[in-house]
Amino acid sequence: MPSNSETIVTVENLTAVYNETRVLEDVSFQVRRGEVFVIIGGSGCGKSTLLKHMIGLLRPTAGRVLIDGEDVAQASGRDLRRILNKIGVAYQNGALFGSMTLLENIRLPLEEFTSLPLEAMNLIARMKLKLVGLKGYSGHMPSELSGGMQKRAAIARAMALDPAILFLDEPSAGLDPITSAGLDELVKRLADSLGATFVIVSHELPSILAVADRVIMLDKNTRGIIAEGDPRELRDASDDPRVRSFFNREAAEAAPAGTGG
Repeated sequence: MPSNSETIVTVENLTAVYNETRVLEDVSFQVRRGEVFVIIGGSGCGKSTLLKHMIGLLRPTAGRVLIDGEDVAQASGRDLRRILNKIGVAYQNGALFGSMTLLENIRLPLEEFTSLPLEAMNLIARMKLKLVGLKGYSGHMPSELSGGMQKRAAIARAMALDPAILFLDEPSAGLDPITSAGLDELVKRLADSLGATFVIVSHELPSILAVADRVIMLDKNTRGIIAEGDPRELRDASDDPRVRSFFNREAAEAAPAGTGG
């Protein structure tokens, strides 16, 4: 947990409506600079919807999202471009381009948002690959990599522009326990060494407990936040049966060894 409490992301009274159905209602919270902040909750509670609003893919029905004090939904043109340069996103499926090498994938944001010479972009791309443990894989195609390596490559691409905030959507989904634990270690190491802020969507209890400084828990029925704080404290001391149910259910599913879950 960072020693300072400077806010870098603010979500204010956010409401999201799809086809007249309220998915999220009056959601408010803050993310502090330098922390690993995890959004948790059961299926269908709006975790990914919230993430999409935070990175500007969706506009809220009501409320707003501020990145470093600037409203993402209201920005356009150069202002929006400047805000988006502050964030990096790694999607659940990696979203790597299959026809490009890893180096070309990681270089893509640099080509889009900078005017650096090719040699400089290639150097930065190789540095990012080294940071995520993929040194020597710059010429490989995504199809030649394991699922865990593809997730690492997606994180490398998200870091290409040295963003202040990294958004990760279900980074451990589909990975075996050992690979998932390695990815958790990578997130912790990057947070410590780079001082970057991480906002992560996850329902994987071992990963949540391993990496999160703080969590918010969403609930499908209330369409909002029902718990906030240190996940270990919520697991051990929450008096909310919904919170206890979430942690106990996930722990029970994660308990059997060697299932590859």
